[in-house]
Amino acid sequence: MSAIPAGHDGRMEGGRGSRADSGSGGGGSPRLQPCAQPPSSSSGSSSSSSSSRTKDARHQQQQLQQRHHGGSMWKQPSHNEPSDVVRRALDFKCQGTQCYKDKKYREAIGKYHRALLEIKGLCRVLGDPDTGSKPPSPLLPTFSKSSTLTDEQKGAMENAELECYNSLAACLLQMELVNYERVKEYCLKVLYKEGKNFKALYRSGVAYYHLGDFQKALYYLKESHKQEPSDTNAIRYIQLTEMKIRRSAQREKKEAT
Repeated sequence: MSAIPAGHDGRMEGGRGSRADSGSGGGGSPRLQPCAQPPSSSSGSSSSSSSSRTKDARHQQQQLQQRHHGGSMWKQPSHNEPSDVVRRALDFKCQGTQCYKDKKYREAIGKYHRALLEIKGLCRVLGDPDTGSKPPSPLLPTFSKSSTLTDEQKGAMENAELECYNSLAACLLQMELVNYERVKEYCLKVLYKEGKNFKALYRSGVAYYHLGDFQKALYYLKESHKQEPSDTNAIRYIQLTEMKIRRSAQREKKEAT
């Protein structure tokens, strides 16, 4: 009876099992048991190495996907073709505009920021702008003269940049809790490049009004009124600001007496 399982184990293990089985019946069975371990260990090692290779391949694939979708794109901006960056920036801006129309303001803010990141990345590729005698400014970057962009592409990117900052300010003004400091910051970025931009002038005035700086608010609101004399919102805020200034003056007189 003991020869049957021994013979069965021998077929499972190959030649070594057969030789072990050719000995005495009592000693053959204990010798076959340790012989069963090496193939099992080898199989486990092979499975472990295969699993490790699969994980490595998956990790490499994830890294490639991150690079493709922008995860590490900014670490190697020189790999981007300027025309591709222009296209991506304009696409993100258009997506932001659609989100704004759909009243998805948080999503719109994200899209506008993505567009600005594309533009800033392109500026790093093309080099720092020639500021000449002007002091360094953290405001909007410009394109260097040695860039490979056409004049049309430069104009499109600069316009997109201004529109993104203007639109970011518009989105923030629609939020339940408005960050007026950030609204002011975005609008001033636009005015640094385009001093007569009506939307930036008006929103700067609104931001300064809510921040309590009524003199600056009145200045920007009146400047916006010059650009769009019929705009009722600008007129209303001018009236509110002038009223605040009068009340403040009256209060100061009372305190002085």
